[in-house]
Amino acid sequence: MARAIWSGYINFGLVSVPVGLYSATQEHEIDFHQFQKGTSDRIRYKRVNERTGREVPFEKIVKGHDVGGGEYVIVEPDELDDIAPGKSRSLEIDTFVDLDEIDPMHFQKSYYLAPSDSENASSYALLRDALAKTNRAGIAKFVMRGKEYLATIRADDRVLVLETMFFADEIRDPDEELGSLPRKSGAGKQLSMAVDLIEAMSGEWKPAAYQDIYTERVKELVKSKHQGKEVVYSEEEPQATNPTDLVAALRASVEQARKNRSSRTQKTAAKKTTGKKATTKKAATKKTAAGKKTAAGKKTAAGKKTAAKKPAAKKPARKKAA
Repeated sequence: MARAIWSGYINFGLVSVPVGLYSATQEHEIDFHQFQKGTSDRIRYKRVNERTGREVPFEKIVKGHDVGGGEYVIVEPDELDDIAPGKSRSLEIDTFVDLDEIDPMHFQKSYYLAPSDSENASSYALLRDALAKTNRAGIAKFVMRGKEYLATIRADDRVLVLETMFFADEIRDPDEELGSLPRKSGAGKQLSMAVDLIEAMSGEWKPAAYQDIYTERVKELVKSKHQGKEVVYSEEEPQATNPTDLVAALRASVEQARKNRSSRTQKTAAKKTTGKKATTKKAATKKTAAGKKTAAGKKTAAGKKTAAKKPAAKKPARKKAA
């Protein structure tokens, strides 16, 4: 079993549930080291005093906040620990909200919550099932690794999931960051065709259908270079659609999407039909074999029965002596 990266209590009302926090996701990036080009010399980073040029050990490094004018306020690690809230290892649920009301932009990273001991598993299950039934999420705050997090606690099948969240002031205003953005499109025909395209391309969400192609290509590149081979990928860069060609592009896209959907539907139907035929043929084969076996059994039994009914041959009578 995985090791908990945080442990504490979920508190809601007067109920406390002991839980452990576990990573729910893992990335599959390929690690690279840095080298000086043309050599096999590794590049290393050192913590160096910029005035003396000497390396400084980690335990002698403290943090400083820039307050302007080249002045810094130095803060010791112990001072940060003393003011950290939630030292009681508490996930205090402040309120419950409808899960659908939360903008996904607020979500940061997912974790699993599991009961810390079997004695309190029923309390864990009770909270999980109640959240699932009401489609609500508990909003809480907690401290982990020297940082306070805002979090939601929600039910996902048999497990409670904690999502760390961005605070409201951590989300940037798009108007301030991006400047002028387009207003609503007034083109009714184009909008209608764009809606048709979205509908034609709509389907069920199947996470397993999506693979990290780039990482696979990086693995192939590394493997090929290790074997002395060369890998070349040639893909054209996409180009922006000319506004004058937008209607034609939308119309062609809708037709192509409908063809693709029809093709997928036919393939699915063919697979189902093939599966049904195979099942029917298998059942018929079993039935035929059973019929042959039964017929043979009856024939043998009948043969034995006929032999039993066959009258015995009469012996010739002996003549009496004169």
